[in-house]
Amino acid sequence: MFGLFGKKKPALVLGLDISSSSVKLLELSKSGDSYKVESYAVASLPPNAVVEKNINDVEAIAESIIKTVELARTKVKNAALAVAGSAVITKVIEMDSNLNDDQMEAQISLEADQYIPYPLDEVAIDFEIIGESERNPEQVEVLLAACRGENVELRSDALEAANLHARIVDVEAYALQRAYDLMIKPQLGLDDEQVVAVVDIGATMTTLSVFNDGEAKYTREQLFGGKQLTEEIQRRYGLSVEEAGLAKKQGGLPDDYEQEVLDPFKEAIVQQITRSLQFFFSSSPYNDVDFIVLAGGVAAMPGLCELVQERLGTPAAVANPFANMAVASKVNSVALGNDAPAMMIACGLAMRSFA
Repeated sequence: MFGLFGKKKPALVLGLDISSSSVKLLELSKSGDSYKVESYAVASLPPNAVVEKNINDVEAIAESIIKTVELARTKVKNAALAVAGSAVITKVIEMDSNLNDDQMEAQISLEADQYIPYPLDEVAIDFEIIGESERNPEQVEVLLAACRGENVELRSDALEAANLHARIVDVEAYALQRAYDLMIKPQLGLDDEQVVAVVDIGATMTTLSVFNDGEAKYTREQLFGGKQLTEEIQRRYGLSVEEAGLAKKQGGLPDDYEQEVLDPFKEAIVQQITRSLQFFFSSSPYNDVDFIVLAGGVAAMPGLCELVQERLGTPAAVANPFANMAVASKVNSVALGNDAPAMMIACGLAMRSFA
């Protein structure tokens, strides 16, 4: 059982998001209903340390985690991390309502081969009771989640090598939804009746999550991200990966950059979002969304949100989970604001301290 639903009493944890290009660390505190950013840091990863959400270089990731801990100046040793939604199998099953957690765990372990298409010694499993069965009041609906053990173990190994303890293993989609529900939805005045698309555009992957009635109705990952802009800068201007990445952030590129490189990339993003939404519409009873939230490192690109809103004819906003949070004096609030759209998963993970 890999701690996905955190049945143990909550303890303060760092939200640690390991993506394909960086490690993002976040520590929150809470007073009443108000959250505060106590520490945060982002450290880059070397190329190919993580490829398509799969860990290739535990040592490199551990070094980046150590760097984030030093930059954040945090003393917290427990962390919550996440595996990709595409790596997790979920299934709702029904079980006897008289069983306690230990009895359910024992029964699931015995019967798991009915639900999981992998050898049981290769998977990590967890479960949570959702509520009473509609068909039989003597049974409860149980959400079963499973993923290959190596997905959990490699992340845990990286944390252990960085002198941290992996207390909670979550799923990226669940962490994103937690940050959306608790921070973005009230901040933007959205409600459960609306159909809201959250588009997380990272370095190599774009993930569309659609929320309605308080649930994630759809999630789809697609290979597309900011790395493609970096590669086009490299190709066009003869720069190294490092030089192109730096120029993308700091500027100083030739005059034709915006028109010849940046604008076409923004149009490509709009096409990706349009295509992802079309997949959603074709596989669901929905034919429209009421609002689009842009997240991920690419989301903060100047003019992108306005372009998406114009092309798709749908209201849109850039995610900032920290907009209504207090910020500790040791935290660089300007840097935090710049990184905010990319911190949604880290934020959702850090919130596991309180739930």
